[in-house]
Amino acid sequence: MRAHNDTWFADYLLRVGNGTEEVDDQGNIRLPEDICVPSTGEGDDLEKLINHVFLTLDDNMSDPNYMTSRAILSTTNDNVDKINIRMVERFRGEEVIYHSFDSAEDEPYGYYAPEFLNGLTPNGLPPHALKLKLKCPVILLRNIDPANGLCNGTRLVVRGFERNAIDAEIVIGQHAGRRVFLPRIPLSPSDNDMFPFKFKRKQFPVRLSFAMTINKAQGQTIPIVGVYLPNPVFSHGQLYVALSRATAKRNIKILIEKEKEKDNGKKQSGKSKKRKRPSLSLQTSMKNIVYKEVLTG
Repeated sequence: MRAHNDTWFADYLLRVGNGTEEVDDQGNIRLPEDICVPSTGEGDDLEKLINHVFLTLDDNMSDPNYMTSRAILSTTNDNVDKINIRMVERFRGEEVIYHSFDSAEDEPYGYYAPEFLNGLTPNGLPPHALKLKLKCPVILLRNIDPANGLCNGTRLVVRGFERNAIDAEIVIGQHAGRRVFLPRIPLSPSDNDMFPFKFKRKQFPVRLSFAMTINKAQGQTIPIVGVYLPNPVFSHGQLYVALSRATAKRNIKILIEKEKEKDNGKKQSGKSKKRKRPSLSLQTSMKNIVYKEVLTG
């Protein structure tokens, strides 16, 4: 539906989603070459993807529509956090850090030190140290006031900072332009069995949204999308969800990282060892996990 103006891409997405796209000997599908970013297996690969998605960032940091019309998607929170940290560092302005208050609710003996609890970031929770700057994009992690647009997954832009509140503006949907003050609230992981204790974090229910997990992006339309895949997708429909956030093939770029070449450790005798210049490689195949019984059952 999002890609109805790009017939070829819409048909391709349906084949990916239904698991009918042709696979190779390893069970991988072929992605269109023109949407793939060449990889060297080195650290600057991710910078290339960021530059594709956030082209002219320096000139558009004050434009909320620019900031919320693009995002980079990846499979895990670790990948997403790495991108968000890079992006907020590139963003102009003074950084504000809000620290959470963490506790193990049903553990009366104090076995778990605060430093240990601070280091936990369960899925669906904000980080202990929430680093923000004015005008940066964030995504809401809880339903706070659905009737007024504050739902899990709502994207906002930060407009101001208070001691116990964040001033933000909704920029997408029927409530676009509405200013809200987001409070600190107690949060717990959705999976109660994740830890041998009841973990509670009091923090603002937002995360940076320059990047987000593919699962978090479900249901969202993101006109310009980057997909960062240092590792293969691992769950049903994950590749389809990532690809289908974009509105056209020309608006999506995918980075499948090339594996780093292993150093065999052998020393060259009589002369210093020269570092081999990394070669560009276009990775265009990816696992597509589709359980067809889910679609037909």
